[in-house]
This record gives sequence, C-alpha cells and structure tokens, in this order.
Amino acid sequence: MQRKLTVILSADVVGYSVLMERDEAGTLSRLKENRKSLFDPRVAAQSGRTFKVMGDGVLVEFPSAGAAVSCAIEIQAAMEAAEAHRPDSERLRYRIGINLGDVIVEGDDIYGEGVNVAARLQALAPVGGIAVARNVKDQVAGKIAAEFEDRGSHAVKEGESPVHVFAVRPQASVAATAEKRPAVSICVLPFANMSGDQEQEYFSDGITEDIITDLSKVSALWVAARNTSFTFKGKPVDVPQAARSLKVTHVLEGSVRKAGGRVRITAQLIDASGGHVWAERWDRDLNDIFALQDEISEAVVKALRLKLLPEEKKRIERRDTSNPEAYELFLLARQFERTGSERMKPLIVRICQKVVALDPAFARGWAVMAMAIAEMSQRGVAGYSIEDARQAAQRAIEVDPLLAEGHAAMAEVMGRGPGMELEAGKPFIETALTLDPNCYDAHLFAGYLTLGLKQHAEAIRHFETACDLDPDAYRPAGMVVQVYEAIGDDERVQWAARRCLERCEKLLRFEPDHSGALGFLVSSLADLGEVERAREWAKRVALFDPDNMRLRYNTACGMSKLGDVDAAMDLLEPLVGKISPGWAHWIDIDNSLDPIRDHPRFKAFRAKLAEAT
Repeated sequence: MQRKLTVILSADVVGYSVLMERDEAGTLSRLKENRKSLFDPRVAAQSGRTFKVMGDGVLVEFPSAGAAVSCAIEIQAAMEAAEAHRPDSERLRYRIGINLGDVIVEGDDIYGEGVNVAARLQALAPVGGIAVARNVKDQVAGKIAAEFEDRGSHAVKEGESPVHVFAVRPQASVAATAEKRPAVSICVLPFANMSGDQEQEYFSDGITEDIITDLSKVSALWVAARNTSFTFKGKPVDVPQAARSLKVTHVLEGSVRKAGGRVRITAQLIDASGGHVWAERWDRDLNDIFALQDEISEAVVKALRLKLLPEEKKRIERRDTSNPEAYELFLLARQFERTGSERMKPLIVRICQKVVALDPAFARGWAVMAMAIAEMSQRGVAGYSIEDARQAAQRAIEVDPLLAEGHAAMAEVMGRGPGMELEAGKPFIETALTLDPNCYDAHLFAGYLTLGLKQHAEAIRHFETACDLDPDAYRPAGMVVQVYEAIGDDERVQWAARRCLERCEKLLRFEPDHSGALGFLVSSLADLGEVERAREWAKRVALFDPDNMRLRYNTACGMSKLGDVDAAMDLLEPLVGKISPGWAHWIDIDNSLDPIRDHPRFKAFRAKLAEAT
C-alpha cells in the first residue's frame, strides 16, 4: 500500500433509480453511450484516470485540481447540450464533487478519506453542478474561467472537522448573471437581536426581511435574496470576503433592541473593501416602526447615491398594515408557524385572530391563520374545520389578490381537505410562485403537493428552495429526505438527514418537547443508522405528548425505516378514528411506511382506518 496526496472527482447520475424503474434497458444503453462518447473522452483529455465505476457512479483521479475542475465544467456543459431535447424528468444529469486529499493506493484501486470526502461533496453539489472543497478552490481560483460560490461549512462525517464547500459556476454563466445586475449591489445581513431575549429574534428577523423587500423595490439597486442573506445568521462575518463571494458592492449590517414600547435600531453600510460608508442609530417609539423602516431604506439609497424614483418611494411606503401592534403580532405568529411545535397551532390562530381584529385588511394575518387551521383540521383537532381554513384563505385573497401567501394558503387548504385535492391546489401554487418566486410558504406546500403527485424532481426543488429561504425551518428539511428516499438517492438521503437532524437538535435545545422537531429527529436518526439514539428518542413520545397524532405518525415513520414493525404499529394504531380522510390517503402514498406496508398488522390497521374515515 502507498499513501499520496491527489485530486479525486466523484460523479453520480441524479435520480438514477427512478430512470431505471421507468426504462431499465433504455437508461443503461443511454448511460453506456454517454460514458463512451461524452464522459470518458473529456476525462482522457485532462489526463484523468477512471479507477472505479459503480453503476451510475464514477471515481476519477486527476494530476491537478485545475484539470479536474476544467474536466467537470466541460462534462456538465456537454451534458446540458446533449440532454436538452428530452423532458426535464427524463434527462441524465450528473452531480460532481472534487476533493484534494490523502488517499491509499493499492494496485489500480484508490480509497481512503480523500475519496470519501469527494463522494460526500458530490452529494452536496446542485443538480447538474459541481461542488469542491476549499483546498481545490484555492488551487484553481483565478486560473480557470469559473467563479466559486461559498456554500459554507458542512459536516461531511460525524465527529470530524467540517469541510468548506464551494459551488463552481462557469465564467459564461457568471458573466450572464452580472450583465443583468445594476452597477450597485447590496447584501443585507440579518440584523442582530440585542434584546437579551432569544424569543425576540422573530422581530429582528422581520425587520431584516422588510428592509430587503423595501430595497428590492429600487430599480437601480441589486439586492441579494433573503435566503442568501440569512446563511450568515449567527455567524461572524468577514464583510470584504462576504462581498467578494456574493459579488456585491456593499453590505448593510445592524442590530435591533426592543424593550417595552421602544425600539432601537443601528445600521451601517460598508463597501466591498471594508470601508464604512454610512452609519446611523435610531431610538423610537414602537408605534413609529413603519416610518423608521422607510427612513432606513431611504437613508441607504441616499448613501449609495442612487436616485429613488417617486413611484419606488410610494411602493416602499406602502405597507401591509399601518397598525404596529398587528405587525408585531404577525411577525410572532409567522415565526411560530415556521418553527413552532404543533401545540403552538391554536396559539397561532388566536394571535392571527387578534391581528385581523386590529386590522381586518391585513391579508398576511388571514393567510397564516388559514394555514394553521388547515393543518389542525387534517389532524382532527376539535373546533377547527377545513371550511374555516378555506374562508380565511379566501379572505386573504380578497383583501390582497397580489399576496403570494394568500394563494399558497388556499393551495394548502385544498391539499389538507377531506379529498386531498392536490391537482386543484396546483393553480393556486403556480399563482403564488408567479407573484413571489421566493415565497417560503408557496415552496413548502408545493413540495408537499408535488410529492403527493409523485413528481419527485419538482418536490426536491421546492423543498430545497424552502430550506434555503429559511435556514431554521425543519419541515422542508425533513420532507426532502423522504423524497430522496423515494428516488433511491442514498447519498443525498444521508446529507439531507444530517441537515434535518441539526435543525431539529437546535430547536430541541430551546424546546425539549417540540413535537414536530422530535418526530423528524427520530426519522433522521433512523436514516443515519443511529439506531439506539432513534429508539431512545422514540420512547420519549409517550412521555412528551402521547395524544399528538402527528408526532406519533412521524415517529412511526422512523421506526418503519428501522424495520421495527411492533414499535411502528404501537404508534400508528391510536390514529384510527382520530385523523381526516385526507391524512388517511397520505398514509397510502407515504414511502416512509413502505418497509412495513405488507405486514399483516399494518394491513389490519389500514382496514380499520378505512372504516373509521
């Protein structure tokens, strides 16, 4: 055996299992021809050596990082052109990961940590894209026609140091994006919560989101999206480095302190070199919050020496509500809706009822209320009907037909109703995403909807987008694991399960009996093979919230993945007579239960469920 430092490229076909199920002979033939005419010639041209082929996966060694990255860019560009004539769901696409690391050479084979990290980087790559480790990026930056997008540090193996990951973007696509940008660009970092209370974070996050929204209305300014900004939340930020990685000319950072009826906001504008352009501090009555937000946005525009057009100024000053109490309560309800446990749903409804009582024209209050009621109706919670949810969603649309969340809420009502009308919900989702392509709620329920229709590629896209839009949200992080399982993408299952586990553990540190996070945590532990931990957490269900049917169900899915029929059925059987017909239908299509679906005990359970619903 010999050890050495070398560059490893790992490539894998996206959704290969699904393609094989549809057309085994045709897929094998296409893959073989692709390797012969497209993949292998480009490897050879860069002096690469393929040392292992595993079905749809390939491992290649290269003499340099530059050769590996150049080869990967050429392969992905050629793949895009070669498959362009096929429907999206039928295309062959690679994910590629590249690592520079220590390996063991034994004959013609190579193995070791350097290979393992390359394989995990491949799992982190976007569909049709390339992910590289920092040491690869450092070797080739400025030497090849590509840019590197910072994707942050990722734990690729439990107990080991995380790997800093960069996505590779060919120079042509970077240039095309840059051409669309105005000369001045900005990223608004999440404003720090200085209130001394973790619970007040919803307010500082809401202020940040509204500033991003306001600045996005200025035509002469390019603004990084919320999901990009919030990747920096809670982390020390090197502003010049962040500006370079995001290709922005300026960064806005600040803090929020709310106490009693007053709010103090500080903000500073920094250019890409780290120079301070402008800074200000405001100390106001909370009732002045809307005027304060307008001042901040207009002050930033002025400091950037941009012209604010009259119609843009009007759009910035146009608010969903003019009632500061309704606004603050809405921010709280929205935060509970995204990260709170299921027992918070009645509280969310009560808060939203207060919101719309204060301002009946506050459409977003109606929309969040509709979503919470729809979910409780599906779970069979007494006092909450799907018709109540429908009326709230309809009211949101009537008050503001251009509000994406209103249409997303109506889609959720359709999908959670007795008939689980997924197809009927699609037009509402399409409208929501047309109105706001970055609407978290629309992407979240679009994920559920397309998963229910077995449109797995679309479900992955929507759930992953929702994960990016809210880095704390655990539901899309948990649901996308199920989709990767459905298509047989084991590498992505492992990566996504670890991300879900991290989000759930974060919530459980602050709320140990968080039912939603607890259910997904058990399922994620099962996916990661941490059997004993999964069983230990599952035992706590009966202690924490024994009557929570959603918690029982999600935990049962985890036990099903472990093949523990008795544990899964002990959790599932109390659902009989307590859930809606729509939920019963979901049980029929939930692939997490496939390992136990043919067991006599599950069949008996399903028969009783049919009688009861």
